Amino acid sequence: MLFTDSLCSPEFHGRGYVQNGDYKAAGYIEKTFQKIGLQPIDNSYAQVFSFAVNSFPDSCSVILEHKIIQPGVGFIVNPASGSSFGEFTPVILTRDDLFQDYVRLTRQVDALPQNSVLVVNSTNYKGDSLKLLRKQLQQIANYRPLIELVNEKFTWSVSQNQLKYAFVQLKDSLFNSPSSIRLAIRNEYIQKHTARNIVGFLPATKSTNKTLMISAHYDHLGRMGCECYFPGANDNASGTAMMLELALRMMEKEKRKYNLLFVAFAGEEVGLLGSAYMVKHPLVPLADIRFQLNLDIMGSGEEGITVVNATLLPKEFKKLQKINKKTKALPVVKPRGPAANSDHYFFSEAGVPAFFIYTMGPNKHYHDVYDTFNELTFSAFDSLAELLDKFLLSF
Repeated sequence: MLFTDSLCSPEFHGRGYVQNGDYKAAGYIEKTFQKIGLQPIDNSYAQVFSFAVNSFPDSCSVILEHKIIQPGVGFIVNPASGSSFGEFTPVILTRDDLFQDYVRLTRQVDALPQNSVLVVNSTNYKGDSLKLLRKQLQQIANYRPLIELVNEKFTWSVSQNQLKYAFVQLKDSLFNSPSSIRLAIRNEYIQKHTARNIVGFLPATKSTNKTLMISAHYDHLGRMGCECYFPGANDNASGTAMMLELALRMMEKEKRKYNLLFVAFAGEEVGLLGSAYMVKHPLVPLADIRFQLNLDIMGSGEEGITVVNATLLPKEFKKLQKINKKTKALPVVKPRGPAANSDHYFFSEAGVPAFFIYTMGPNKHYHDVYDTFNELTFSAFDSLAELLDKFLLSF
């Protein structure tokens, strides 16, 4: 649990793509692997790869007339947002404007004065209509700065794309038809961001090629300007902490039938990039990986756990349920089918048997500024660690 507190502290800047956040977190995990006693592979704990990513390193502010809006609470920028600076006059786009012929819409927008900021109220759109609307908004943000008024929970993410102008989501309750809007939003598009999967190896008691992989992604969303960062306590400092806890436990075992490969993945929030890279450039042959246990969102557990790929691997799932019934570790071990929602996915697609496990509970903070260490209960952390320990030893 203490690992969680460290990883989601301001020191690591949300483990993203500004202030070297993910790089600092990778260094912390590498040093922790060394202290635990895990071995490097080919004299290195790091598997280096790169990708493009959009970031917001410093200026990120919205002022409605004279009212300063708090980032992360009153507004967020679209992850693909471009830069916009200055004082703008709001221009409201109606439903008829938005759903007219696309060529006519872009001509209409392009003809507006340069100091215009488009304002679109999306609060009355739902389902497919909202998806279609936001697809339109992505396009017109290449013509003028854009503000989308919303009344839903803010959920931020990461993009590998870049729009020409700022695209802001603003709480509709804060918008009182201001005569002017001041934007100071700067993006930095990084063509080649260098990231590192951190890998530690613990050999079996007797020499073997057969390996169990225990993984978790350590990256998160980073900062949205200087004043706002996304701690990512539950997602996924907690999963990284569980991986480290299992490494400590396995180090104490006198007999280990399988090698153990502990992997902290980078680039998960950008699209499972770290795990995709490792599948293409495996550090141990994929055929030698008997099982992968991927951990994400380990900070609650009041309502048990969900096991992705349970329906694909009924034998292993029944084994996990049997151990849970015997130890009474968790109230529920819930099965779920395949899903491309974490770093197990590409390994599973490549034929590696894999579970992705996450905890369930009342904490619903996800990809927001409220996903902090203090919001986590860890109600099942120790009992789940014991369950996973026994599950790994059952192979």
